[in-house]
This record gives sequence, C-alpha cells and structure tokens, in this order.
Amino acid sequence: MSQVEMRLEEMGLKVPECPKPVAAYVPAVMINGFVYASGQTPIVDGVLKYKGKAGKEVSKEEAYEAAKICALRLISEIKSVVGDLDRVERIVKVNGYVNSTGDFGSQPFVINGASELLQAAFGEKGKHARAAIGVSTLPDDAVVEVELIAAVK
Repeated sequence: MSQVEMRLEEMGLKVPECPKPVAAYVPAVMINGFVYASGQTPIVDGVLKYKGKAGKEVSKEEAYEAAKICALRLISEIKSVVGDLDRVERIVKVNGYVNSTGDFGSQPFVINGASELLQAAFGEKGKHARAAIGVSTLPDDAVVEVELIAAVK
C-alpha cells in the first residue's frame, strides 16, 4: 500500500476502483512523465451523489463534499496508469467546474474540497495551480466536475 493510500485510510477514505468511461475517452493518459486525468463527477457506488446547481438545490458545503468525491475518483484514475501512487512527484494543475446559479460566487470554496483532499493525500506534492470556474450545467446535472494533471517519476 502506498503512503498516499495510507494517508487516505487514516482519513477514513479508500481509493475506489477506477471509474469506467461513459463516453469516448479513457480515464487517464500518461505522456512524457505527466498524467492527464479525465474529469470526474461526484459518483459513489455508481450513483451521482450531488445533483443540481450550487446556490439553489445544493449548498456550498454539499458542493465542497462533492469536490472531495471527485478528487478521490481522480486519484483512482492516476493509480490506474501509474500503479504506485507514491510515484506522483506533484499534482500540477486542477481545474474545477461548478454547476452554479448566476449569483453564486463560492466556486473557489467548493473546489477547495478537491484541493484540500489532494494536499492531505499527497502532502507537499499535492499543492497545485488551479482554476475554479462556474458553469451553467454539467453532465447529468452534476454539481461539480474536477480534472487534473500530475507529474510522475
């Protein structure tokens, strides 16, 4: 078990099985020492856990929790191509998309759910550049979708 997985276990979390693509893409691609992980929504055991717009049907705290689920699924995508998560040298970039109302301005707070989980799991290597973007809709009306790029050895 990797150090990353041990840290997650201490938080009461487990890396899930790598999500199966639902369209014409692969979960992650590794090229020249970088892993590009496909966007993930907050699906748990095959069910979209948080659905709707932040600021309307979903509170900012619930959306934050949704972003954490997305990050855990992203970690599983990384693991699917690198095997040992301790090979990750750095989480380089995180892009987070929040399905939100026009007056909702807490996208950075929401995407902190993913960022903070990644930093807790990877330590210093989890600190990353980021974008937190409000959008008018996401697939299946998910409240959040997060993608990332990681450097690996």
